[in-house]
Amino acid sequence: MSEKVITRFAPSPTGYLHIGGARTALFNWLYAKHTGGRMLLRIEDTDQARSTEGAILAILDGLRWLELDWDGEPIYQLARAERHREIAEQLLAEGKAYRCYASAEELQAMREKARAEGRAPGYDGTWRHRDPSEAPPGIEPAIRFKAPREGETIIEDRVQGRVVFANKDLDDLVILRSDGSPTYNLSVVVDDHDMGITHVIRGDDHLTNAARQTQIYKALGWGTPVFAHVPLIHGPDGAKLSKRHGALGVEAYRAMGYLPAALRNHLVRLGWSHGDAETMSTEEMVRWFDLDGIGRSAARFDFAKLENLNGHYLRATADAEIVGRLKALLPELPNGAALAERVGEKGWRKLKRAMPGLKERAKTLVELLDSADYLFAKRPLELDDQANKLVDAAGRETLSTLLPRLEALPSWKPEALEAEVRAFAGETGRKLGKVAQPLRAALTGKSTSPGIFDVLEMLGREESLARIRDRVQ
Repeated sequence: MSEKVITRFAPSPTGYLHIGGARTALFNWLYAKHTGGRMLLRIEDTDQARSTEGAILAILDGLRWLELDWDGEPIYQLARAERHREIAEQLLAEGKAYRCYASAEELQAMREKARAEGRAPGYDGTWRHRDPSEAPPGIEPAIRFKAPREGETIIEDRVQGRVVFANKDLDDLVILRSDGSPTYNLSVVVDDHDMGITHVIRGDDHLTNAARQTQIYKALGWGTPVFAHVPLIHGPDGAKLSKRHGALGVEAYRAMGYLPAALRNHLVRLGWSHGDAETMSTEEMVRWFDLDGIGRSAARFDFAKLENLNGHYLRATADAEIVGRLKALLPELPNGAALAERVGEKGWRKLKRAMPGLKERAKTLVELLDSADYLFAKRPLELDDQANKLVDAAGRETLSTLLPRLEALPSWKPEALEAEVRAFAGETGRKLGKVAQPLRAALTGKSTSPGIFDVLEMLGREESLARIRDRVQ
């Protein structure tokens, strides 16, 4: 085994990169970076009926968006099928595997018998000692691994501790199907060995696979990698993660306006911790991450925490970068094309100038874009329900009295605007809020916005005054 740590992320391309897979990739990536090692990417595309090119592209795209790079070119498991078959034939030749001629009907009968007797359904070893000369005509054999029947298979897991499997409970698994295609557990062992994988970090739903794979490693005389089986992610209510909890593809989080840094930060805290640290930079994650910090209990995905983290990262991100991410996000939004046309290059420059105020209040890029909509809105503005209530008779009277004073202002800087509005409020016996709120509604169509004097400056004198006139005429 190489002294240098080599991890791998090995998704099956039967769908998008889901959130559990993204965390597995992150843990492998962090451990490789932390130890000065490498993370390889293997696409386990042997299920040809369910694997799609679109899913492969989505997985690669999701990893790139999360900024999780891998070393070397992706390895495609299907392309290595000949090597897997070669190892199956080697095990057969060494008497560590055998041909099985059981029909589908016989296998079903075995499962039903096991259930009736209260046993786990599994293969009963019928062809383990039978001579192939007894084979029925017309049946292509599968090749089964001759698993040890007595004793125990022990996994010394870096997360789960010592996990013991009674060998009598692990049946002789098929390693080569009757059509000549290799099965998952054989392919994984051969690929991990050939790729020099030192550490296998994956979900704890693979624990039984680890026992089976360990038996194959031993039969081949190969050393086993270090196993670290991470508990699965649950929803906030403790139930298995479902779509209502957030079991979505990574691309869905991108479309909801989350930043990759925020999602990485939330994912790393699902099952791993470093003291009380909640918010941490990627550099800190790399420096601190170790397998010993992974807990044994299921982590809970929490949208509220993710939103708060995302707000933190939005405020810390450079304005120009946020604008770039917004431009990249538009094609993924239902109204993106229309919005891009409405914004135009001039609008993007305006948006960048308004960014300090916008990003203080927003939790996601979508929310930020929504709150910036007033910058590009066409007159007369559509007011939301709350804004409508603010330009009632009293609100309109306030605006019509304020309007000539704003028209007469020589400067349209926030300081001058604030001084004038405060003076107006004081002279007319109004509280500042009673002036600012109808003004905000008239200018933005909403009851909340960045600072009202910044809004006035961003819109400019002509547009601001025109929007106020729309409400008082």
